[in-house]
Amino acid sequence: MEAGQKGGFWRETPVVDTDVLIVGAGPVGLTAAAELRRQSVACRVIDRLPARLPYAKAVGVQPRTLEIWDRMGMVRAALEVAVPMRGQVMYVDGVEQGRFELRLPPEVPYVFAALPQYETERIIEEHLARFGTGIERGTELVGFTQYEDGVVSRIVTASGAQQELRSRFLVGCDGAHSTVRKGLGLSFEGGAFPEEYMLADVQVDWSLPQGYGVRATHHDGDGRVDDLLVCIPLPGDRRYRMSMLVPPELSTNGEEPARDARDSVAHGLEGGRAPRVEHIQAVLDRLSPQPTTASVMRWSSVFRISHRLVDRYSVGRVFVAGDAAHIHPPTGAQGMNTGIQDAYNLAWKLALTLEGGAHPRLLDSYDAERRPVGEEVVGRTVKHATEGIRAAPDDMTTVMLREAQLLVAYPSSPLVAAAGAGPGSGDSGSPAPQPGERAPDCPGLTAGVAATPLRLYDLLRDRGHVLVLYADSAAALSACRETAATVHRLIGGKVTAFVVSRHQAAAETVSGQTDADGRHLPVFRDGAGEFERLYDAEGPTAFLIRPDGYLGARLSPLTAPGTASALSEALGRVFQLG
Repeated sequence: MEAGQKGGFWRETPVVDTDVLIVGAGPVGLTAAAELRRQSVACRVIDRLPARLPYAKAVGVQPRTLEIWDRMGMVRAALEVAVPMRGQVMYVDGVEQGRFELRLPPEVPYVFAALPQYETERIIEEHLARFGTGIERGTELVGFTQYEDGVVSRIVTASGAQQELRSRFLVGCDGAHSTVRKGLGLSFEGGAFPEEYMLADVQVDWSLPQGYGVRATHHDGDGRVDDLLVCIPLPGDRRYRMSMLVPPELSTNGEEPARDARDSVAHGLEGGRAPRVEHIQAVLDRLSPQPTTASVMRWSSVFRISHRLVDRYSVGRVFVAGDAAHIHPPTGAQGMNTGIQDAYNLAWKLALTLEGGAHPRLLDSYDAERRPVGEEVVGRTVKHATEGIRAAPDDMTTVMLREAQLLVAYPSSPLVAAAGAGPGSGDSGSPAPQPGERAPDCPGLTAGVAATPLRLYDLLRDRGHVLVLYADSAAALSACRETAATVHRLIGGKVTAFVVSRHQAAAETVSGQTDADGRHLPVFRDGAGEFERLYDAEGPTAFLIRPDGYLGARLSPLTAPGTASALSEALGRVFQLG
């Protein structure tokens, strides 16, 4: 596979089958496809499996993922079937050592949740189908060649037919054994844990508190853990996804697992020996906090864990995301959620590039932003797997925010101006969100015809870039109106603008008014002062919020000399300005 080949073949063969070919129909690939289709980008999704696997593999859904699904307009379906994760109870050598609560600040709109992976895939697949796009099942990528203007992929369909498929871009979401990653020649450095584990989806009859996970360990005479039970609640009556060490009779150590025969990466489910309910019961008899009986086993498997990270997330027009780019222990349910954020980060950049309005180097920011995140997640989950989550030196609030993926940020991104680098660039010492950080939600916004207060995320849903203008007085409205007009002059209608104001007179004055060029400029009143508090807004301020919910710029005060040029510079990092 000539991943970096350039030449004139593409120009001589201008036929394009699709804008983006996505390989892999797990949660990561489906997220990329759904966001691309939401933004009217043509894409195709292929997967070598003939059907969705009915396995409860990745089950933890982080609050940040729910925020992404909210922005995409598909969170409701998840809320209808997911169950809340309230915390975890820990037992060591048969004695309860306490519990920690999964608590987050009240302005965070979603809590930790649990949902079987097949349900996650169903929800995103059904959302994708609304755009007329389905999954091409039983179709496998066997090779690809990259050219200056596109990629030619060689695929084998479910009927066994060999085809060439031409696309502008190729995205590999094809897991730990990724064909796309290998075709790019990317390194995948790391290692593997020696332990083997059992996974099982079972029902038990204990009376432990609902919504809480269970972690029970036993130590040998030298103080080493020699027995382990981890239970994550699933939808259903006392139903759990359980993991535990493999007994000797099920061990595959010393053998070549069938699934890993394709490469040296020992990660994920392994075929062959499937644990039976008596294997699960034996562990429960040793480690369960209460006498209990396992029943209704829906699925079980043996699995291995590795930790690896690619050296690059992209080469030219080909990208990798999710397990194709990073694998690590399941501690804290970080893997699938990190992959979903990979896909969402990449999708809006691909869409803007294909639309023709992007900065020429916009796609380079995918690796710049997401690879440091992957590196941090791999390192943290390995540490937590070996030392426990409480080994973190931070306070538990910070730990919970990090586990919820609400602290993911891009302070060194080429799309973000460094704090203090120009007028209105923000103060890195402020507790308020800075450029590159997540834009928090806030409640209590009202409008003239809305009898019920709105959340900020209600106003961001199903939109691209949004310019939120804060006016603290009626006099500040002129600066907000001029700023909105300036943005439109620079990039047309690629950014949606509205005003938030705490000041009653300002809100009443701006209602029904326009920007400086006569375009309608909506206003929402910050009646409870939550936006002012959470964003530390003081004076007329502009917040440029990206499609993935991160701040691209924070400009204040709008009346300061040089702010207009700083706004142009911030937009120019993303858009191709005329």
